[in-house]
Amino acid sequence: MPRSEKSYHHGDLRRALVDAGLAATRERGAAALGLRDVTRRVGVSPNAAYRHFADRQALLTAVAREIQDRMAERMRARTPAPGDVAPRERARLRLRGVGLGYIAFAVAEPGWFETAFFGPGGQPDGVLPGADGRLPPPFAMLVDALDGMVRAGGLSRARREGAEWVCWSAVHGFAELVVHGPLRGQRQEQIDRWAERVVDDIVSGIV
Repeated sequence: MPRSEKSYHHGDLRRALVDAGLAATRERGAAALGLRDVTRRVGVSPNAAYRHFADRQALLTAVAREIQDRMAERMRARTPAPGDVAPRERARLRLRGVGLGYIAFAVAEPGWFETAFFGPGGQPDGVLPGADGRLPPPFAMLVDALDGMVRAGGLSRARREGAEWVCWSAVHGFAELVVHGPLRGQRQEQIDRWAERVVDDIVSGIV
């Protein structure tokens, strides 16, 4: 029996709708996200969703932002912890980890990867940064890693300008080749080797 809308505490229904959206997009990408399907998963009427989301695009934005947060968490896990490494090398390893983490997330979660930035109709917020001034966390991590390279002396300010777009386009393009293109179905070990080559060449190329 569908769960009564009255049984949700304040805020719980919004959370449940986002969780249902995450489940739908993880399986089949942004195209799978529909208010009727999401409310059916939760067990409430479609009208209940409109109390929290004005339309499908608003729900897509909320789901995409959560995916971006999860993506950033996995990217952060690939960056080295502070240790007995020179600042310049630590900054380089951090930038490398950001790139490898981005690719790894895309390959492991293709439905979420599509939804995070490039669902139907374009990026959920339409522009970078979003209307609220918030940079998507994965992109913010890249920007911060590049700025860290400058601070550590591994990247000049002149070469820093626009470097985020060079880095992002390269790792995103490689991820697309693996997820949707001719590299789809390759062995994971081979993908990992190619990913490392792509990221290492990017880092070497921008300095």
